[in-house]
Amino acid sequence: QVQLVESGGGLVQTGGSLRLSCAASGRTVSSFATGWFRQAPGKEPEFVATITASGVRTFYGESVKGRFMISKDNAKNTVYLQMYSLKPEDTAVYYCAGAPVFPHALYDNRGTYEYWGQGTQVTVSS
Repeated sequence: QVQLVESGGGLVQTGGSLRLSCAASGRTVSSFATGWFRQAPGKEPEFVATITASGVRTFYGESVKGRFMISKDNAKNTVYLQMYSLKPEDTAVYYCAGAPVFPHALYDNRGTYEYWGQGTQVTVSS
């Protein structure tokens, strides 16, 4: 059974930075693509970023491109989302997700992901 556990969320001021972690168990992160999604209150879930199983390729949502960076540490079996220049509109619950079927492709579709974490809250104050 694969489990994903997010951590690192919190309260930060506009312009600040946070690093989210997604720790996996039950399967190595080098065997599946991993994505980050977020959902703000009253809004639809939004794709944030994804990284292939190998870690070679990444893809970002337009609203975070140039400010967020996804990476992985296979030795720690963890995927990270480094967030810079945070804005109030980045406030949301952030979820990590795993897509094992095509691990070397980039997915921005929530339906492609099979494993999901419980989420971590990020709040950016203005």
